[in-house]
Amino acid sequence: MRVITQRSLGGPEVLTVVDAPEPLPQPAEVLVRVRAIGLNPLEARLRAGEFPLLGPPPFVLGWDISGVVEQAPQTWRFRPGDEVFGMPLFPRAANAYAEVVSAPALHLARKPASMSHVEAAALPIVGLTAWQGLVDLGGVGEGDRVLVHGGGGGVGHVAIQLAKSLGAHVITTASEGKREFVEGFGADEVIDHTAVDFAEAVRDVDVVLDTIGGDTAGRSLQVLRPGGHLVTAVAEDDPDLIARCEAAGLRFSGIAVDPDPVALRGLAALVDQGRLRVHVQETFPFERVADAHRRLDSGHLRGKLVLTL
Repeated sequence: MRVITQRSLGGPEVLTVVDAPEPLPQPAEVLVRVRAIGLNPLEARLRAGEFPLLGPPPFVLGWDISGVVEQAPQTWRFRPGDEVFGMPLFPRAANAYAEVVSAPALHLARKPASMSHVEAAALPIVGLTAWQGLVDLGGVGEGDRVLVHGGGGGVGHVAIQLAKSLGAHVITTASEGKREFVEGFGADEVIDHTAVDFAEAVRDVDVVLDTIGGDTAGRSLQVLRPGGHLVTAVAEDDPDLIARCEAAGLRFSGIAVDPDPVALRGLAALVDQGRLRVHVQETFPFERVADAHRRLDSGHLRGKLVLTL
């Protein structure tokens, strides 16, 4: 099979397509013939060596996959021919930038029938982050006021739709150029963060979902109602932010997203009900992974980028 590896840290040019043996599925794993691979900003940071989650190179990036089961020797969950998607093993290496991936069956779900493999590969990390932030941690319900930071991004545009499906009134921050984009996913209010200070424009929020971090996370405390909840996907280990929340009588939760078949099935159900979709900005052939990472590095994406096989 072909696999994308890197032998050094650096720019997109370090990503190389090489031949490698197919993996052997372990007990309770399935072998998946990959049809599409979702790309995430985290992978660009790991490629560049910003933090050593996978240790020193050589290593293979990637977690988001959609494909077809080829072998399922010791699990009842799937059979050869089943179409599946998921985010196996995160944050451990899943070696997903590959034509074939061996993954725990428990970390996968059946691909939504109404979704292509490209769309399904774009969903797991962003969908699970939104689900775990808003459903599992945030407990969002009917009538809640929810502020989603970065509504035009991968997590953000999914989180808007998920919060709406839970019955929330959704406010989001996005540039004016993305207003129509985020309104198309159901945002009730859009704050242009380039022109307006959201901390002055918004009040009485029940749950903030932060995908930006830094000063944005800290200033979000000002918009929460008493007892409100800050849920962050990027500042989960900030002791000062946690202390400020506690001192203000607010709740704090940090998301370290993990594989979750229940949430994957929940996301798939919303997709097939027509209540959730994922926006793929651009696709790249597998062998053009360096070009895809250059686009990833450029930032300001709408939704997701996907490699196709």
